Amino acid sequence: MPQAEHQPVLLDAALAALAVKPDGVYIDATFGRGGHSRALLAALGDGGRLIAFDQDPDAERNAQALAAEDTRLTFLRASFSELAARVAALGLAGHIDGLLFDLGVSSPQFDVADRGFSFRHAGPLDMRMNPDVGAPVADWLHRASHGEIASVIKRYGEEPFAGRIAGAILEAREKAPIANTVELAELVRAAIPARVAAGKRVHPATRTFQALRMHVNDELGALDAALDASLDVLAPGARMAVISFHSLEDRRVKRFMRGQAQPAQPPVPMAPVPAPSLKLVGKPVRADAQETAANARARSAIMRVAERTDAARVTT
Repeated sequence: MPQAEHQPVLLDAALAALAVKPDGVYIDATFGRGGHSRALLAALGDGGRLIAFDQDPDAERNAQALAAEDTRLTFLRASFSELAARVAALGLAGHIDGLLFDLGVSSPQFDVADRGFSFRHAGPLDMRMNPDVGAPVADWLHRASHGEIASVIKRYGEEPFAGRIAGAILEAREKAPIANTVELAELVRAAIPARVAAGKRVHPATRTFQALRMHVNDELGALDAALDASLDVLAPGARMAVISFHSLEDRRVKRFMRGQAQPAQPPVPMAPVPAPSLKLVGKPVRADAQETAANARARSAIMRVAERTDAARVTT
C-alpha cells in the first residue's frame, strides 16, 4: 500500500518560534519523514548545522537520503531519550541553538500494516517505534495480568472501560493468542457498550491502541528524559519548541516548562528562590482553521515554546 504523504504540523509556527539563525546548530529530535528538518535546513545558511534523531528504520532511510544531498545534516538512529549523551559525544552540550520535538506517530507509520500501529489495516501486534529493541506489544498482552493491562489502558489511554477491555483480552487469549491488530480492535469494540461506542467520533479502539503503543515504547519516560536533557544541550538564549498531540504529553511539557521558568519557594525557610532556567515564550500555539482543514492531524496539536537562560536547572 502506498504511504500517505506526511504533512508536518505547525511548520511555519515552529520555525518562527525557534528564531533560526543562519549559522546556528539545531536539533530535530523527531525526524519522522523529514518535513521539519527540510524546513530547518532551508532556513540555515552554509555555516549552519542540523542534527536529527529518530529510532524508526524508515525514518533512517529517509534521513540518509537527505544527508547524502545535504552535508549539513547529521542523523542519529536513536531515541530522543538519549539526547544528552549523544549531544555530549558530539562535543556540543550547551551549544545547541534550537531544539524541536514533534511528538507521537507520523502518518506513514500508521499506514504500514507490519508496524502494528493502526487498526485500519490487519498487521502483527508490534507497535515498537524501534523494531530492533524490546518485544512487541503482543508478547506483553500474552503474559500481563488483568490488572496490568487495565492499568496501562486507563493510564495512557484514559479509557473508562479499561477493566472490561482487559477482561476481554484475557478471555480471548485463553482460547488462542490475539493474532493481529484488527482482531484486537474488534475485541475492544465488543467490550465497550454499544450505546457508548455509537456516540464516539473515533473508533472505539483508538484509546486502547494509543495506550499500548505508549506503554511498549515508554513514550512518557522518554519524553521526561528528553525534556530534562534539553537543559544540558541548549545554549543560553536558545529555544525549544515542543508539539504535542494529546493531553498526557502536553501536561508533562507544561509542567516541566513552568517548573523551570517559575521556580517554587524552597521548603527551607528564608531560602532564596532559584533563578529560572527557562523563560516561557508566548502562549501555547494551535493550528489555524486553514491548516486544520488541510491536515486533520493538526486539530489536536499544541506547541509550547521556552528559551534557555544561563541559570542552572531548577530542582523540582
